[in-house]
Amino acid sequence: MLPPRPLAARKGRGAVSNIQGRYELDQRERFEDGWTVEEEEAPAFRTVVTDEYAKSILTRNASPDVPFNVSLNPYRGCEHGCIYCFARPTHSYLGLSPGLDFESRLFAKVNAPDLLRRELAARAYLPEHIAIGVNTDAYQPVERHKRLTRQVLEVLHECHHPVGLITKSSLIERDIDLLEPMAEKSLACAAITLTTLDPEISRTLEPRAAAPARRLRTIRTLAEAGIPVSVSVAPIIPFVTEPEIEKILEAARDAGAVGAHYVVLRLPWEVNPLFHEWLQAHFPERAARVMNRVREMRGGKDYDSDFSTRMHGEGVWADLIRQRFFKAVERLGMSGLRGRFERLDVSQFRRPLVVPGTPGKQMGNATGQLDLF
Repeated sequence: MLPPRPLAARKGRGAVSNIQGRYELDQRERFEDGWTVEEEEAPAFRTVVTDEYAKSILTRNASPDVPFNVSLNPYRGCEHGCIYCFARPTHSYLGLSPGLDFESRLFAKVNAPDLLRRELAARAYLPEHIAIGVNTDAYQPVERHKRLTRQVLEVLHECHHPVGLITKSSLIERDIDLLEPMAEKSLACAAITLTTLDPEISRTLEPRAAAPARRLRTIRTLAEAGIPVSVSVAPIIPFVTEPEIEKILEAARDAGAVGAHYVVLRLPWEVNPLFHEWLQAHFPERAARVMNRVREMRGGKDYDSDFSTRMHGEGVWADLIRQRFFKAVERLGMSGLRGRFERLDVSQFRRPLVVPGTPGKQMGNATGQLDLF
């Protein structure tokens, strides 16, 4: 039996395979039997979007290393195809692959705006800032015609509810008409993820996201509109994006970012083998060095999920990254990690005047119910 041939990168996709999810009963293993037909290029994967009617829309977070308690994700799966995305393993719950399926078989929570309106109208609801785009990007390409993020923001705007958005898409500029007046009232902030300034690396690392130069322009556009914007340098990948830490921060500051935070590469569950495949497809000459350094920051393992270390790692190399990051932040006059969400004002919240009717496919019909208090 011959070893399997190296997997080929697919144009416009981050993952190079449809690796099995951890809940599948039947296990498959690739091997070379001599009968494989040589292909010049791996076949394309067409994006399929399925409408989904969710039962709830606000997710409560109990992780002590995350700066928010409530998040909202209008979509499952993400066409940006970022190979490092920690949300990839969630597709296993659907019986789909965290690999190519995650970035090509998407689910749109079409009742998200109505669900949000109903949850905000509940008497027991206590306002907290909501983070949007944490699990999957709320401004991925499908948002251009689904407009679910736009509708969610319209509800939050109406209710004077604080919101923080994180994205790597320039599509957020479309919603400046909502975000600008909210920012004036300390109700909105944004973070733009900038992993690298190198467009070649970006095309393989996050193939369907906006180019680095376009993201810098988005930072500038948001900042000029008066929307507090920070840069998320995430993930930092040793020997791939790590050499650019200071240059990324400087470019983001020059574009108008007032804050910054970072995360080192995380490889939970199926992200680990998918990232290994990506390294072998795109950076085979440095794959061993990259993983050796990752293990140095993870106590000898590919990943450690401990809350105290999972975001920034541990050890000499992790400490060196931390020092480089914060020295650059201090030198550039950026505020660093703290205060992004805490500065948002929850005291202005008012419950929605119109509440959706019975949940399900008919939720779009409003009842006209008024808020008496």
